[in-house]
This record gives sequence, structure tokens and C-alpha cells, in this order.
Amino acid sequence: MSIPQSGGGPIEHRDQLAEYLASGSKPKEDWRIGTEHEKFGYCKDSHKPLPYDGDRSIRVVLEGLRDRFNWDPVLEGDRIIGLTRDGANVSLEPGGQLELSGAPLETIHQTCDEVNEHLREVKSIADEVGVGFIGLGAAPEWTHEQMPMMPKGRYRLMTDYMPKVGTHGTQMMYRTCTVQVNLDFASEADMVQKLRVALALQPVATALFANSPFFEGKPNGHKSWRSRIWRDLDPSRTGTLPFVFEDGMGFERYVDYALDVPMYFVYRDGKYINALGQSFRDFLKGELPALPGEMPTLSDWADHLTTIFPEARLKKYLEMRGADGGQWRRLCALPALWVGLLYDQSALDAAWDLCKDWDLETRDRLRVAASVDGLQAEVPGVTMMDLAKQVVDIAQAGLKARARPGAGGLVPDETHFLSALQDSLETGQAPADELLARYHGDWNGDLSRIYSEYSY
Repeated sequence: MSIPQSGGGPIEHRDQLAEYLASGSKPKEDWRIGTEHEKFGYCKDSHKPLPYDGDRSIRVVLEGLRDRFNWDPVLEGDRIIGLTRDGANVSLEPGGQLELSGAPLETIHQTCDEVNEHLREVKSIADEVGVGFIGLGAAPEWTHEQMPMMPKGRYRLMTDYMPKVGTHGTQMMYRTCTVQVNLDFASEADMVQKLRVALALQPVATALFANSPFFEGKPNGHKSWRSRIWRDLDPSRTGTLPFVFEDGMGFERYVDYALDVPMYFVYRDGKYINALGQSFRDFLKGELPALPGEMPTLSDWADHLTTIFPEARLKKYLEMRGADGGQWRRLCALPALWVGLLYDQSALDAAWDLCKDWDLETRDRLRVAASVDGLQAEVPGVTMMDLAKQVVDIAQAGLKARARPGAGGLVPDETHFLSALQDSLETGQAPADELLARYHGDWNGDLSRIYSEYSY
């Protein structure tokens, strides 16, 4: 999850909230790609999750990255809780999931190089202390009681609050991982078209990247349990945002939505102040119970936006949030899919043509079906396998039209990053299908095999 935001003066009028979002608009030549991915750390001998402290711990990994690879530490109090370097961040999810939030880069070649360098750095530290990292959408065996809590104030607040607003919130916090990509928009109209396509087609990403068929040591009946978790987390801040598809959608309409999402906290002087369930609308009037008489700043608004978790999210850029965490080669396929769909206008128009006539019921059914059945999902009028093939074909055409070369010009474009998805479409198997086949086949129900065979 995001580190505290900084900068920005006091909010003197409500228009600044929409202006903040609109300020992310960029000409096409300045569009960038920011890839984020999370992975679970564990002790190799016991397969137990990594604690924060100790000889084999998250802290040791962070300090190793800091000392050997010149990352700058991010502290909360006197404890290291993240790293920064060259526009990228390494941060911690509540249960110790290690996240890379990549720098904004021009091509998928560059962002994939960044991911590969990060994983090599992490592995070099982890191997020395008997630690492994694995890319899955959900922890395959661990119970909630086994999970550590990272020393971040916002996580303590969220842990207490989640059971009051949903049934699966702490599962999301402590036992899931995702891969995401952050992308730019040119204008309000461009943002609206991209956000509509992103929300409507997020179930395709869920199906293609489905990678969480196990939970607490056994099959859970879903290809993406992580996606299932998000459906019963907190309805006020999750979901597919039906208003985005209505007339009048724009930055101001998103502000209206965000203002109705209950707050989590206010960050002041290195501490998280409990504002659980309170209203940012009251904050704008100087009437926030947590800080009576105090007015919010733009960094407070930026922080609030990080506590909203729809399937695709608007900040100063767009976040694609529908995919499970996964194996090494799929970490580059996720940005390839969405860059291909959204960064070429012909591809974006073609993607919108696929889904523009869907109603809310179709979008919601597709989201549920993708979670349960993955690439085998079907809803009235839509077969996931056929839809996914069309989507990947459009993405490939979009990447080919972008024609961004790599390897010093030896690779003409970014289309090869889609190969993992094309393999899945040829075989009909997403990662979850492969895992279930192994579990019921040569693993003979021994889920511990997943660590040695699917870790980075």
C-alpha cells in the first residue's frame, strides 16, 4: 500500500480536489508506465511467513537492499519500513508482502528490466539468510494467526476497522498479493474512456492472471481467491464503480464518489491519527472529529485517495488492480496487456467497442465468474476465453502500433511481453489451472511442493 503523501498546501476551495486529479493530464509523449508487484516472503526451512524482526526477517532483507544496492531507507519512527531509489519505492504490505512500486518509465522493456533487477537484488539477499519469495495471488497455507503485522500505523488502524465493514478485509491485507500497472491520460475525456475500458475489462485480467486456487492448505473453489476476497471487503470503497459509465462522468464526479468514502486516517508529524469512518466532507469544513478546527491539505486528499480500492483507481494516473501476483515472466505481461489496450487510440477504441454495450449486471457477473472459473468463465452473452483472445489480440495490435524497440533496436516492439498470456490462451490454462493440475497430479496433494517449484 502507498507510503504517506507529501507536498501540497492547504485546501482552500473544493475545486482544488478535481484540479488535483486533472493535474495528472499529460501529452502522449509524456505518458509513462509504472509497474507494481507484491510477493510473499517465507523461511525456506519451515515455509512460515517472514516476521518483521529477527535473523531471517523482512527487516534483514530491507537493510540488505539498503546497504548493498544503495537504496535510501524510509522510516516510521526508528524502524525501516521501505526504500526509495531513482523514482522507485520498495514498501511493505500489512503481512510483510514485499512490494516494488516502479519508477515511471517510457517502455515495457525498461519496466521489465527494472522488475528483473529488483528480483535479482532481493534474491541475492534472501538466499544468504535462508529466505524465499513466491509470487501468488493468495497465501497458499498460512492462517491469519500466523501472519505478522508490519510496524506501520495505518495497518493497525485498518486491521481493527476491516471486520466492521466486511468479512474478508484482513485476508486482503495480510494474505494476498497483486501485480498492477499505473498509466497516464491526456485529458478528462481520455481518462473517462480509459477508466471505463479498465473497469469493464478488469475481469479479463483476473482470468488471465488467476493464481490463487489455494487457501489455508487446500483448494478453495476459485481460480482467483484474491478476487473473491475483494468482493466482501468494504462496499463503500471497492467494486466496479457503476457511476463511471453514466453520463457526466469526469474528475468532479470522481471527487463526489471519493468524498463519500469514509476516511481511515490523517497523517501528521510521522504518525497516523485515527479518523476511521469520518468524513472528508467534514474535514473540508474544519469539522473533522479527529482534528477539530483543522483544515486539510492536498497531501491529506492524496492520502485519502490511496484508501479507495476499486478494480481500477483514479489518482493523478490510472491504476489497473484486477490481477493476481504471479511468476517472474507474468510480471511483465500485465503492463504489456494494459499498455497495448490503452496507449494506442485505435486499440482503445476497439477495446471499448467490445464492452460498451454491457450493462451493470453483465459487468458484475463477469467479475464474479472470472474469480470462480477463470478462463472457463461464462455469463449470458460472454464467453471468457473468446473475450480474452479478442482482448489480447487488441493489445498486441496496440503494442505493434506503438513500435517501441528494445535491446538496442534488435527487438522492434513490445509484443513479445504478451507471450505468457498467449500461451495460456492456446492451452486454456491460467496459472491457477496449472497449479491445480500439479496439486491433483504429481504433487499428490502435497501443497508444500509449491515453494520449491514456484518461487522466484
